[in-house]
Amino acid sequence: MIALKQLYQGFRDPETIHNLAKEIALHAAKHDGNIYIMEVCGGHTHTIMKYGLNQLLPDNIEFVHGPGCPVCVMPKERIDHAAILASQPDVILVTLGDMIRVPGSNGSLAEFRAKGCDIRPLYDPLDALTIAKENPGKQVIFFAIGFETSTPMTAVLIEQAEKQGIDNLLFHINHVLVPPAIDAVMADPLAKVNAFIGPAHVSVISGAKLYRPAVTQYGTPVVVSGFEPVDVMESILRIVKQKVDGVAELDVQYSRAVSEEGNVHAQQKVDQYLTIRPHFRWRGLGPLGESALMLKPEFAHRDAEMIYREKLNVPDIDDHKACQCGDILRGIAKPKDCKVFGRGCTPETPLGSCMVSSEGACNAYYRYNGV
Repeated sequence: MIALKQLYQGFRDPETIHNLAKEIALHAAKHDGNIYIMEVCGGHTHTIMKYGLNQLLPDNIEFVHGPGCPVCVMPKERIDHAAILASQPDVILVTLGDMIRVPGSNGSLAEFRAKGCDIRPLYDPLDALTIAKENPGKQVIFFAIGFETSTPMTAVLIEQAEKQGIDNLLFHINHVLVPPAIDAVMADPLAKVNAFIGPAHVSVISGAKLYRPAVTQYGTPVVVSGFEPVDVMESILRIVKQKVDGVAELDVQYSRAVSEEGNVHAQQKVDQYLTIRPHFRWRGLGPLGESALMLKPEFAHRDAEMIYREKLNVPDIDDHKACQCGDILRGIAKPKDCKVFGRGCTPETPLGSCMVSSEGACNAYYRYNGV
């Protein structure tokens, strides 16, 4: 039997990491100008900070942290939707991960649960089926979040609810898409990004082809990277070599898991139940056209936004004025630029989603950067 550490041990080897750092510095010295690399995914941000990879790089390479955390980009009004739904009689709200702790305008879902609302965190979305079966007299609402990575599981959940005739399971869909986020970052006149580390898990589902339009439109290298420190350092080396050669190409460092086409079956499953939403407002990025998904009209009987629409008339809500999470998500500020970082805003008392989420940039800086 393969031990777990055998799957990652070689990817955390200090000697390999330092050798890659030397080679990066050697090639970066040949490049005129700075290389600003956006790691779109929060998982990469945590790898960079946890292993101090940013401290191993030459001065002309800088990381720009991206918006690739589904919890971080969720605007307050969508969290308020979840709180309103959970407050309705005979409703059980279920959702994933750190969503429970993200503050809305009237408090977090954890606070609403403390007030008596039936809000349950899930580790496996399919557990929603069991909860709905065990509570036939209640409406179970799945507050679905995530990028392309987790969308297929929501589609499977819808499929199983339909097949099993579980009529009391509804969905509030908040699945967002990576390419529009990249477009929004690059459209900002303050953006300095000229290379991307592509998300790994998203690419497993959608395929590396997802990033070809960005390479073509913006002339920026995109290297799809794994999450281990050696993965990230090798990806940086590949970016630097492209910069030195004056080319912009799509490259897959994470070839042990990512293909050009991705998981076609999963993509088909998503297309069966979900469609493009005309507009979705992102925290930090604002309203972006065709940047999220929604249930197809034929599944309106499961759409909590439609069924409870009269209750969910919530205006757009901005973040706390002292919080710079929006600027951090757009890549124009670092966590330490925020005046409340590590003071009024900590993982225990977060003001913004970048501190709440385990993948948030502020959370990573707080954990690993000597705060």
